[in-house]
Amino acid sequence: MWEAVGIPNTEARIYEALIPRGQSTVVELAERAGFSAAQTARSLARLSRRGLVTRLPGRPARFSAAEPSLAGSVLIAKREDELHRLQDHLGTLDDRFRTERGSGHPADHLEVIEGSTAVWRTFVRVQRAAQEQIRAIDKPPYFVPPGELGDDGPNLEERRHLREGRAGYRVIYDHETIALPGRLENIWDGIRLGERARVCANTPIKLVLSDRKLAVLAAPADLAAGIAFLIHPSSLLDVVAELFEALWDKATPLHQPAANEAGALDDRDRQVLGLLAAGATDAAIARNFGWSIRTVQRNIHRLMTELGATTRFQTGMEAVRRGWL
Repeated sequence: MWEAVGIPNTEARIYEALIPRGQSTVVELAERAGFSAAQTARSLARLSRRGLVTRLPGRPARFSAAEPSLAGSVLIAKREDELHRLQDHLGTLDDRFRTERGSGHPADHLEVIEGSTAVWRTFVRVQRAAQEQIRAIDKPPYFVPPGELGDDGPNLEERRHLREGRAGYRVIYDHETIALPGRLENIWDGIRLGERARVCANTPIKLVLSDRKLAVLAAPADLAAGIAFLIHPSSLLDVVAELFEALWDKATPLHQPAANEAGALDDRDRQVLGLLAAGATDAAIARNFGWSIRTVQRNIHRLMTELGATTRFQTGMEAVRRGWL
């Protein structure tokens, strides 16, 4: 943990062993931390230079730990300053990169990514490169290595960005994504964190577009083969951005329920309406909730009656109009 601010594990253990002692000699601390006296002395000297310990007057030499939150804050601030300087330097390198790429062969703007794990890592890397906005088209399949899929589902990296306020998200969800069991509830969680979401049927590609500098995309057949394409700044990247905006304009918005409609429907009804708006079939809705087809049809009929709709699609659209989705 301390390595994040440049403190090796050995020195961190010695510092933490010193905290409950108040003050300690080298020999006492070495016995407590489980290191040799020579190694402990060297570590204390380095910790002293970093402001984590103080040598007290007198002999034998005794050492006292600095207050953890104060000393840690100084180290964190220094590391943040270093990272900001690196970010500025990367921006300068980006300008040079784009200039050189822009004068090269068109093929230089496109990289082929092969292998499911490499594809997943590239989708993550492109998101982490964003400073302002990420635009995405979300559709199956998902390449998430075992152990990486937590409560946030396949949108783990997005949730991290939203919680930390690092970049805004606009996401178009394919109707196949909405129909997956549990996905709609996961999408609502993202919307509550600030994501702007829309639904569109039959999206042609899976896409993550980072600001206006990088994009990674794949068609369904490519995804099945574990292949994606990384696009650098170019006219091709501009076309991909225009494609996203065209799909965004025709997609159906998803919203949190309006405040004055808070009691109009429960979470289960809201999920059913979201699936209807996405064009899900009765069978897809049944799989999502573990219902029978008869139960699905009964619930849809009830919602159609409540909304005064005559078709399934009209039911979903009326829910959108009222701000329920």
